[in-house]
Amino acid sequence: MKKVLFVCTGNICRSPSAEAVFRDRVEKAGLSHRIETDSCGTEGWHEGEAPDNRAQTTVGKRGIDMSGLRARKLRDTDFEEFDLLLAMDFGHFRHLHHRAPEAHKEKVKMFLEVVDIDGQTEVPDPYYGGLDEYELALNLIEPACEAWLRKLS
Repeated sequence: MKKVLFVCTGNICRSPSAEAVFRDRVEKAGLSHRIETDSCGTEGWHEGEAPDNRAQTTVGKRGIDMSGLRARKLRDTDFEEFDLLLAMDFGHFRHLHHRAPEAHKEKVKMFLEVVDIDGQTEVPDPYYGGLDEYELALNLIEPACEAWLRKLS
């Protein structure tokens, strides 16, 4: 069983969107028995909260329900439990790499490293924007999720 963790700041926008999209792709590929997914934030500001309504709306327009997800903060045990920790931006990458025990640092990757979409290296934080920013984030998240799924299957 491969376990993948998507990481952003508060775990209410980017990482739960990536988790929901990736889980959807895993289920459609019939790989739920081989790949497990979760998401978390580097901060615990929204712990226990559902994803941002704008994220739910944007992901929902693409036929994916993420209303059951709840925000949580990164735990030290995540580095042992997960095979891959995917950072949405360089700040998250640095945070994860700094916190990871030496034996687990190689598990920390940039989420967009598997795709080339107009030179984008980070998924921009849509939190302070409108639905257009959420659409932009999701337009990066979907192909990256598909690329990670191909890489893992």
